[in-house]
Amino acid sequence: MTASAALQAIDSVLIVDDSCIQRGIGAALCRALRISEVHEAEDGVAALALLDSLPAPPDLLIVDLEMPKMDGPELLSALSTRHLRSPVIVASSRESSLRHSVEDMGTALGLRILGSLPKPLTEASLGALLQRQPGSAGAEHSLKAAPVDPHALRTAIEHDEIRVFYHPQVEVGSCRVRGLEALARWHHPVQGWIPPDAFVPVAEQHGLIHALTLRVMEQAMAQTARWAQQGLDLSIAVNVSPLLLDRPELVQEISELQRKYQLRAGQVVLEVTESTLLRELAVALGVLTRLRLRGFRLSLDDYGTGFSSMQQLARIPFTELKVDRSFVHGASERESLQVILRSALDMANELGLETVAEGVESVRDWQLIREYGCTLAQGWLLAKAMPAADFEPWLQQLRSARAELLA
Repeated sequence: MTASAALQAIDSVLIVDDSCIQRGIGAALCRALRISEVHEAEDGVAALALLDSLPAPPDLLIVDLEMPKMDGPELLSALSTRHLRSPVIVASSRESSLRHSVEDMGTALGLRILGSLPKPLTEASLGALLQRQPGSAGAEHSLKAAPVDPHALRTAIEHDEIRVFYHPQVEVGSCRVRGLEALARWHHPVQGWIPPDAFVPVAEQHGLIHALTLRVMEQAMAQTARWAQQGLDLSIAVNVSPLLLDRPELVQEISELQRKYQLRAGQVVLEVTESTLLRELAVALGVLTRLRLRGFRLSLDDYGTGFSSMQQLARIPFTELKVDRSFVHGASERESLQVILRSALDMANELGLETVAEGVESVRDWQLIREYGCTLAQGWLLAKAMPAADFEPWLQQLRSARAELLA
């Protein structure tokens, strides 16, 4: 896609930069791309005044960082309080690490940050950035839902209305599917699809997480057994709430389901989020070590998002480490993320752990984790989470794409 094609839907732009030369370069580029309205402001104060005078916000803002009166970060904060929905590009001649920090700041403020560019802008750099602007994947990560009624959730669990979707995990070295992660999905009759980050916390708060987890486990193990009958030897990963690690009987409950569906214990991976492992540590350690003794695999999920990762790895007999998507997607463009990602993978390899990279959403993400020796990949480049019926058709698509991914 050319920059011109990417900008077809953009009719107006606001360029905020204290350098008249840089504003001129940006304005000339936008006019060359047939953008009908190009507005300019010399700093954040002037930009806010201009926004107040316009009948509608511009379709795109290009914001410099270093400006008098009100600099770029201050302007982003002000735009957030105004609930601006227009996408924003950060532009600066400063180092990339500083630009990326401002990107993260803007995203945390709720703005639509498309990314950052070094100055002077070029048609190639602008076009490449616009091709990567957030689409459906980003929408899912930030999906919000209306408040969940705990009584409706209880009814949904009791009547088997919670469905399981499956997110494939692919071997980086061979492009072979090793297993899948089971993810709870709830289709409410009025609200439609409710994301798990909306209803799982409600289940934890209202004593429903035990029933929810066992229903998900049973569905997932039953489906894994059906795939085994078709000749597909797959593992299945299930998230385990830290609240359940206070229940010694959990070991027997999981074992009974595994035996019921005649799975090998090693086919079942129990994922525990690393930032929430500190409750009732002695009991949790007992549950996890007993599960490991029975042959179940243990995965440290969302690695890097908590504050005690090293300590958890030393205490608990994990067999797998899942690196959080925040350290994977886009790491090819950020040296600091590359260092963290490579260090995590190297450490896991030294400890004899398999590694899973979450959030692999671009070819560049895939190439980087291949270079760093990651074991498994999971993300939207490969597949979205899907109902069981969609898995085998997707498997055929993966086989067709294998040569390209391994090139």
